[in-house]
Amino acid sequence: MKRYLLPLAVIAIILQSCAPVYNCGETPEKKLKGSKRLMYTVSERDSLCEQNELKDEKISDLNSDVMNLKASLNDQVNATKSWKTKYDALTNSSSSKQDEMSKILEEREMEIKAREKEIANMRAVLNRQDSITNRLNDILRKALLGFNSDELTVDVKNGKVYVSMSDKLMFKSASADLEQKGAEALNLLADVLVKNPDIDVQVEGHTDNIPIKTALYKDNWDLSVARAASVVRILTWSYKVNPKQVTPAGRGEYFPKGDNSTPEGRASNRRTEIILSPKLDEIMNLLNNK
Repeated sequence: MKRYLLPLAVIAIILQSCAPVYNCGETPEKKLKGSKRLMYTVSERDSLCEQNELKDEKISDLNSDVMNLKASLNDQVNATKSWKTKYDALTNSSSSKQDEMSKILEEREMEIKAREKEIANMRAVLNRQDSITNRLNDILRKALLGFNSDELTVDVKNGKVYVSMSDKLMFKSASADLEQKGAEALNLLADVLVKNPDIDVQVEGHTDNIPIKTALYKDNWDLSVARAASVVRILTWSYKVNPKQVTPAGRGEYFPKGDNSTPEGRASNRRTEIILSPKLDEIMNLLNNK
């Protein structure tokens, strides 16, 4: 029920505002002005719209996979019918020929049943993965509830949970030394990771495209790697997350979220993303055993 109350509340607040607000999915012609409450509500509305679009894309991809599997199954059914036709044509042949065709038909039927079982197992694993991802998203949102949306966001994309932390929360300019409030957020996140050891974690450092060169860092790529490594050290050394669970990665300026031509866009690009994904061992075993 709560899942539906938030979108209704967002719509109600926007409708009560005197300022015109662009529709979901549109690009505003000019910068939106209004109260902090309105700006926060529109931002939440846009985030929900984006999540719905990603969810629709994922459902479409899954449906496409199911259709492909069904097509493969239909091919096997048609092949079985072909063998059945051949079998009927040979009913007047010798007993040995009939026994041979019976054996072939049995093998084909067994193959079809095995394929149907494989499809069912794959669907069950994907459903479990979605369930784990959604549960993890709920746990993280509750754990990190005390942080503002301009400091930290939690989203689900492509079956993974993305925790995006701004440099305002994490680091000073051109530094990889973690700020106190950022350490507090990582402590809360680490508590969830320690209790869920089957979650793979990738820590990505991101920057804007303004060039830097300091005594410590040659460029933005260098800085992004150092920041990712700094977060991983805190998680593993200070908060006891399993090091085998965590991988650092420096992305530099090459995966922006916003427009680097504006101060707001550059601010959104300066971030640390912690990507959590359920282990895919079960799915990989199913694929390898085909």
